[in-house]
Amino acid sequence: MADGRIRFEQDGNVGVLTLDRPAKLNAATRSMSAELLELIPRIDADRSIRAVVVTGAGERAFSVGTDVGELDRYDGPWDFRNRRDYCDALRSLRTPVIAAVNGYAYGGGLELALSCDIRIAASTATFAAAEIKLGWIGGGGVTALLAGSVPASDAALLLLTGDPIDAAEALRIGLVSKVVATGELLPTATELAHRIASRPPVAAATAKANLRAARSMGLEAAIQYERELQAVALGTQDAAEGRAAFAERRPGHFEGR
Repeated sequence: MADGRIRFEQDGNVGVLTLDRPAKLNAATRSMSAELLELIPRIDADRSIRAVVVTGAGERAFSVGTDVGELDRYDGPWDFRNRRDYCDALRSLRTPVIAAVNGYAYGGGLELALSCDIRIAASTATFAAAEIKLGWIGGGGVTALLAGSVPASDAALLLLTGDPIDAAEALRIGLVSKVVATGELLPTATELAHRIASRPPVAAATAKANLRAARSMGLEAAIQYERELQAVALGTQDAAEGRAAFAERRPGHFEGR
């Protein structure tokens, strides 16, 4: 499809979202954004999906962000500013999300990866906040998300030059958690997703919510919020099952209740 699509597949308790426009390096179109915006609430509403992997079709690119040609389809900068953004959609997921970065993660593609909770990269992956080379900056959260993910000097280097870094450098600065061979990327990401999916879903969702809150709260407020979320998790049937399983020395069977 010329406008691309978002492909969604489910493997047990793991969902896999694939940006499927490889001929255009998985550049996102308005129709792809609309598909993602429609999919996200359905994923969160499906209790059988407990973790999600996001990747790009083909081996060349994760995504190079918004198709530059799409910018002319907006009525102007204000219309573009008020768009429903694909990065916002991904960040709204309560379900844990892993980015499997299989090539270029440029511009909005970098923002898309940063919008995920965990990032794993193929050894051939490269990352760039490339918008500055075209006369603007990213608007999908790149500055705030980079500032919370890598040292200040490395964030500034990426944002002010627009130059790419390779997977090894991304690992060194903490932009990604792991680098693997290209052929091992999706198996590694899905294995991790299945491991997360085996955890009690409410506990996983509260852990994710607490991590996000901790980035925007002061220390004391963040600790208090953590205790509130802990109380929520402790009141679930899954927590009772976890205690019973621990006492009986058996695996727990968690249902998200």
